Amino acid sequence: MLERRTQDECILESPAAEGKPFTDSDPWRVFRIMGEFVEGFDTLAGLGAAISIFGSARTRPDDPNYAAAVETARLLAASGLTVITGGGPGIMEAGNRGAQPEKGASVGLGIELPFEQGVNGYVDVGLEFRYFFVRKMNFVKYSQGFVIFPGGFGTLDELFEALTLIQTGKVRKFPVVLYNSDYWGGLLDWLGGAMLAGGNISAPDLELMRLADSPQEVHELILDGLSKQASWCEESAEAARAATRLALEARR
Repeated sequence: MLERRTQDECILESPAAEGKPFTDSDPWRVFRIMGEFVEGFDTLAGLGAAISIFGSARTRPDDPNYAAAVETARLLAASGLTVITGGGPGIMEAGNRGAQPEKGASVGLGIELPFEQGVNGYVDVGLEFRYFFVRKMNFVKYSQGFVIFPGGFGTLDELFEALTLIQTGKVRKFPVVLYNSDYWGGLLDWLGGAMLAGGNISAPDLELMRLADSPQEVHELILDGLSKQASWCEESAEAARAATRLALEARR
């Protein structure tokens, strides 16, 4: 089957590969990109406090992680938080499914892909983006934290983008919770081993995220992270940012 080209593929193609001056095409894409930003901002501006749930699109409904995502979303929505997902199947569907009983609490931000179209049936407020970077901006702008379920490259992309934004002070008071320590334990061991030993991160960076093994624990960590009294995520973020500054100053 011939796969159609997505708008992301078109904009990322080298001008030399197109065989024509970039001025014949790229500037016009700016208007489409601007339109996506406007639509996203206009649609999501009134959401209120929201948490994004990420995880694999390949997770089946009979997987324990799917059931856990449904219950996690239900608990978050019952606490008055809007739940945002990528709008697709798997963990995304589970998140929307758990949140939907709460009126207006289930949001899906879909993306144009050659092999996956449309948002799942549990989305109440849905948007479909052509460009990944516009979609990613909307996730971060309208979320107050991320819950990361087992997933693949896309899930890791969202995880490490959030950690980078927290570490560099671009977002603040932003809890990040990883669900399923058996799944994420190997990654955390590598971060605390090879990456830390190589001097590429500092010990406080490892505290920017928390592990949880039950929906109730995720729920508590998110609420604690958003608390105005004692936010574990902002305390960890301040320590990480201070360690980053010291590491960079030491190299001057």
